[in-house]
Amino acid sequence: MRRALDVVLCLLAAPLLLALGALIAVCVFLDSPGPMLYRSRRLGRGGRPFAMLKFRTMRHGSAGPPLSCFRDERFTPFGRALAVSRLDELPQVVNILRGDMALVGPRPELEEFVESYPEAYGVILQALPGLTGPAQLRFCGEGRVLAGSQDRVALYTESILPVKLGIDMDYVRTASLRRDLELLCWTLVLPARLGAHAYRAWRERRIVARPANATTLLVVASVAAMLVFSLDAVAGL
Repeated sequence: MRRALDVVLCLLAAPLLLALGALIAVCVFLDSPGPMLYRSRRLGRGGRPFAMLKFRTMRHGSAGPPLSCFRDERFTPFGRALAVSRLDELPQVVNILRGDMALVGPRPELEEFVESYPEAYGVILQALPGLTGPAQLRFCGEGRVLAGSQDRVALYTESILPVKLGIDMDYVRTASLRRDLELLCWTLVLPARLGAHAYRAWRERRIVARPANATTLLVVASVAAMLVFSLDAVAGL
């Protein structure tokens, strides 16, 4: 039933997702040279590896640690806005339709982190990984926490990941359709909440936008306008 619900919801949202995804893809293309999509190798149910899709948020060919942070210099101007709003995760709808992921579930993780906690992941990997979930929502500001650390991988592995694992194990053991629907509702308003938080932080610091960021402001405004227009159209159906 949960798999059928995932497919039905994705197909119902397809017009909105295609319109928004196409606009974001164009913005990524105009923002910096390189592919529009990024494929990250993750472990899914049963430990099976798969390529998790995201819109590219970093400069093509840039190297660095496996974890990004809010002030990561590898971000492109528009890519930073995508990462903050979590709209870079939109292509994972394709992973859901393929059966690699579910709408709600534990976050798919990199193999190196899974190997650090084999016992916990023995429980977590019994379920399909999710586009969203309780751990993702609780740690939606993770990038800002990592930005204050000299060794973000150590901070994540030793402090953040154990808390996430506890949340994900609890989710796997007590999962229900009602809870999934509640988590989806919270996820739908997450981009707006994160965007409002980032705007308040920008106002508090009194940052003056540089001319080089004019394109970023334009594409962000375009994405916001398209999202509002699409939601209004869906509401009118």
